[in-house]
Amino acid sequence: MAMKQFLLNLFFPLYCINCQGEENYLCQDCFSLIDIQTFQYCPFCSPAKIVFDGKTCYSCRKNKKLTGLFCAASYQNFIIKKLISQFKYEPYVKELAKPLAYLIIQHFQSLDYPSAFFKDRTGFIFVPVPLHKKRLKWRGFNQAEEIARHLSLCFKIPLISDVLLKTKETRPQMELTAEVRKENIKSAFVCQNKNLIKEKKILLVDDVFTTGSTMEECARVLKNSGAKEVWGVAVARE
Repeated sequence: MAMKQFLLNLFFPLYCINCQGEENYLCQDCFSLIDIQTFQYCPFCSPAKIVFDGKTCYSCRKNKKLTGLFCAASYQNFIIKKLISQFKYEPYVKELAKPLAYLIIQHFQSLDYPSAFFKDRTGFIFVPVPLHKKRLKWRGFNQAEEIARHLSLCFKIPLISDVLLKTKETRPQMELTAEVRKENIKSAFVCQNKNLIKEKKILLVDDVFTTGSTMEECARVLKNSGAKEVWGVAVARE
């Protein structure tokens, strides 16, 4: 195994996505240029409000299904944009899931008000935002699931990737306005194996949080299927 890894590194060396330095997809110098958020913000308020209990603002809760949101960094950071672009679009660099997950881990560890599962992780599970089967076949992997896999290993929280399914083929959300996004994603997800999420606290993982339409629809389906809480977890927020 050591020889195989040596040969891979020799013929296919790793380069930092940003500076092209060798050995890592994200070197320490470039990592230092990313401002990891130390607060949680309400997913739906604009301008964003800091929340100290981790949950959405009191004014938002009665109308929203998403309990709260964890986002590691701003999508406006040029390195974040590069990482996510290389991860999701051709030529795909699937291995970027690890440094992207690491950003989320750093966010959790940097929070001024640590999240509940640092105290007691009982009842928490990771669930990735799913892809439609056509998109999954085209890309070859679900980027949210790959990130969630590393988070699951780090925090020793189970990952369940066969509960939430995307059954409706939708247009890419990035191309649409906020109002159109809501209609585009409406009724796109279904829940199976509901017994696996009953009374569970779900950490719903995706790469980018924009308007929240996708996560909110996923949270609605999961809560209607028996989930106790649904927390959004993303690498970046626009």
